[in-house]
This record gives sequence, C-alpha cells and structure tokens, in this order.
Amino acid sequence: MKLRVSHLAAVLILLGLALGVTSCGKRSTRVAHGNKEQIFHLGNYAEPADLDPQIVIGDSESHILKALFEGLVIAGPKDLRPLPGVAERWEVSADGRVYTFFLRANAVWSDGEPVVADDFVKSYERILNPKLAAQNADMLFVLKGGEDYYAGRLQDFSKVGVKALDPKRLQINLRTPVPYFLALLNHHSWSPVPVKIVDQHGNRYDKGNRWTRPENLVSNGPFRLKDWKTQQEVVVQKNDKYWDAKQVRLREIHFYPIESRDTEDRAFRAGQLHATYEITASKFDAYKASAGSSLRVDPYYGVYYLRVNIDPAKQTNPALKDVRVRRALSMAIDRESLVRNITRAGERPAFSFVPPGPAGYEPREKLTFDPEEARRLLAEAGYPGGKGMPRVTLLLNTDELHKSITEALQQMWKKELGIEVEIINQEWKVYLATENNLDYQVARAGYTADYGDPNSFFDAMRTLSGNNNTGFASPEYDRFLTESLSAPNPAARVELLQQAEAVLLREVPVIPLYFYARTYLLQPSVKGWDANLIDHHPWKYVYLDESGIPEKLPTLGTAP
Repeated sequence: MKLRVSHLAAVLILLGLALGVTSCGKRSTRVAHGNKEQIFHLGNYAEPADLDPQIVIGDSESHILKALFEGLVIAGPKDLRPLPGVAERWEVSADGRVYTFFLRANAVWSDGEPVVADDFVKSYERILNPKLAAQNADMLFVLKGGEDYYAGRLQDFSKVGVKALDPKRLQINLRTPVPYFLALLNHHSWSPVPVKIVDQHGNRYDKGNRWTRPENLVSNGPFRLKDWKTQQEVVVQKNDKYWDAKQVRLREIHFYPIESRDTEDRAFRAGQLHATYEITASKFDAYKASAGSSLRVDPYYGVYYLRVNIDPAKQTNPALKDVRVRRALSMAIDRESLVRNITRAGERPAFSFVPPGPAGYEPREKLTFDPEEARRLLAEAGYPGGKGMPRVTLLLNTDELHKSITEALQQMWKKELGIEVEIINQEWKVYLATENNLDYQVARAGYTADYGDPNSFFDAMRTLSGNNNTGFASPEYDRFLTESLSAPNPAARVELLQQAEAVLLREVPVIPLYFYARTYLLQPSVKGWDANLIDHHPWKYVYLDESGIPEKLPTLGTAP
C-alpha cells in the first residue's frame, strides 16, 4: 500500500538530502552523520494516512507504529518468536482459551502515566466498536464475543473476552483455542492507545482525531513522536521513559515518504538513506552483479493481486457479477511474463492467493494461464471476442511499477479477450477511500502477512474483514476457517484451509498475480536488522556502526 509524493514535495526532500550535514566545515552525508549520532534515515514510501494504530492498515504506517507503540508481546527479530513486551509474562489455561498477562510495573506512557490493564480493555472496546469502523477490527474477532460486539449482536462489552483483573493483570478469553494467538498480538491493532488522551482531542470513535499530532501524541513504545512534516518526513526520538530504554541505541529515526524508486535510489547512493523501501526493477540485475552491493533480497510472505468488486449492491460493471467473466480475466493473465519482464526482482508467479509457507501450508488449488479456455468462458457468458462487454476500469494508486503492471494487464486482456480496459490512477488516500466504498470495478492490491501463519491471508477475505473490500461473502468459506481453529491436529487444520482456498479461487473475488520478494537497499552500517518472513525489524534492536559504511558505494552500469 503506497502513496504518491507530489513532485514539489519530492524536490524539497531531495534538496534537504543533498545539503547533507556539515561538521567543522567538512561536508558529510546524512548516513555518515547518522552513524555517528545514531540517527537512522529510512525511505518509507508513503505519507502516513494517520498514526493511530487502530485505524491504519498500510506498511508505511506500520514501520512508524512499531517504533511508537508496544503491545503485550513483541516478535523476536530473527525467528519472530513471541517475546515479552508490556507483559513480562503470561499464563495459559489447559484448554488454550484463557490467557492471563502480567504487566510490567515499570511500563509507562511517554507522559509518565503507568500502562495498566484497563488501557487494553478500553483500547479493545474502541477498535471493536462499530462506530470506529476500524478495518483491522477483525484481528480481534478471536476474542470471545468480539465479532458479535463489532456486528452489533452484543451490546454489553463487559461480556467480551477481555477483563482487567487488577491494574497489572489482564485476562483474555478466546472463543476457541488459537494456535497463533501470541504471534497475532504483535500486530499494531492489539497495541494499547491512551484513550484518555484520545478523548481530550475529540470523539474517541472519530477517525481524524487530532490525538496523533506531534504536540498531542502519547505512546508507550521505544520511541516517541518528535515531528511530522506532511509530505516531507516523520521523526521519532528515543523514549527515555520506555521500560527497556537501555536496550534502545538509536536516538532518532527519520521516515521519508519518497514514492519514486529512482529518487530513492539516488538518495541512497548519495549516502542520504540507510535503507530504501524498494528498488528500481531496472537496476536489480546491476546491483546483483556488483561486488560490495548493498542489495538485499529477503523472503517475504505476501501476495500482489487484483480485487474484483462483486458486491451486488455496489457493483458498477454488471459483467463482473458473472463468475465466468472473472475466471476469464484470471486465465488470460500471463503471470510468468509479468515477473520476468516487469517486476524483475525475484518475485514468483502466484496461482493461489495464499503463498506456501508456515504451518506446512502448500496450496493445492491452483489457477491457470489458459487463454483459449478464457475466451470460451467469456463467450459462454455472452461476450464472444469481448463484443458487448462493458469497458472495465482498473484502479491503481500512483506508483511506477503499478502503472507498468496495469498497462501489461490492459494489453493482455485486449489481446486475448478483446476487452477494453480503462486505467484509473489515484493518490493513496483517495484510492483507499475508493476501495473502502467499493466504488471501483477491478483494483490492484497487495497483502503481506501480519504474522507468520497462513491464517493471516485467509482472515483477510472473511465476510466482515476490513481488508476484504470486494463484496465477497461466503458462509462456506467462513465456516472452514472457523472449524480450522479447533482442528484436532495440524494436518486436519491444513486440510480445512485447503478447502477454504478452493472456495475463494472458485468464486474469484481476487486474482493473484505474484508472490512478493523483499528487495531493497541497506547500508552495511545497519546492525540488528535480520531477515524474516514478515519484514519485521524491531527498532529497539537496530543500531548503526560507524565503521560499517564504505567510503564509496559501487558504481553501477545503469546509474543515471
């Protein structure tokens, strides 16, 4: 999920980067200065839509929230193993349904107020309250009564499975045993928010509440918000009140919303960024072949796909209501060509929605590339050779790669099916609103796992999931997922997930295109930054080594 930076803002950012820092009359790059002062500079792609952990859903926001907030547990930097966070320890009932968390005595908010169990209770009520309409509310549906409260079937929140036993003991009751529950708690939707502070700046259920502005925001993580200059940078500084402040070595982190991959590449090679968000596809081979390159290609648990609006109440193209048309669109896509000729950075073609990975899940149901069958299905649906087929609009948020991919799809569908496609380009915030309102026909999308379990992908397509945004609502699909939680063994659980994905691919509300690879540039001075499936790098463990930066980055043949 990404946002375009305006041309003027990008120029201003580059001017600031190019100036560097001077010391004793000698020019220094930001990276060199940052290494000395423990100030990290990160290309973060998008201007954050907000910094409210219960509202935002994008990767760019998540990177910042990991610095500002901390939940009951955190994920280990190397193996994602659940580690104590605000909770110093926990106990689990014999049936796996009841968790009791013991909060740290020295866990406090950045204003010095103690973090108590009731902060979690009030936070969980806020995100589950339908008035907030939080897209990540479904992350808490594992709570007993959580989904019923969100859907309005339960009015009394005291009957939801979360209770403050005393100021430092929190009890959580699950509707069923959840094998990945502790990993789930690492997601920012489970972080506490200072509801008392939220209330001081507006209605706690209103999006856009100004409690997240720098002068107002109170957080409980290893960093606190120092500054937020729209379309330029977000700056966080070390939170000396954090319970584990001694572990934190970085003094500041600067997050830059640089949408252009070429702009970001030049800034990195000029020594102005410690890490990029992504890499320009055209430079991948050159970086890969270059000795001493800062290229990183890490495993990444995510899928790039298309959403198809099949909501009967909001469908704007009647042809897309027909599953034969949706299947034809999928079958006419040459995914191998997309990753070979356009993305070109280690991605794999996706013939399923859920990538193979943890829990022994290897997708059994697969889509195919079959233009002849696609043409037959389209004709059977009443549109032979595309005749009579309403023009399809294809929505994307502004991005160089998204544009190239959608143009390739436009050509494939024209060539193989005779379908006319109009590409609609919108800035990130507008694009999000358009998708959320289901005011689109087909839209590009990306999903990366919130935790290291296939359920993260499956939950995204549940009927009430805020990440669904297609109108797909299948009781059969939801039932398979619910039953998988109480499966008697891992093999039985995987079988139920296989059946759920078969339903999803049969109905085709989503058209997977490729599985991500995490491809970016990282300065050798960055330490404590470990590769893992969900691109999780806890900022409390990251630091900078002045001796690790080369005097000069390698010259690339494709450099501008």
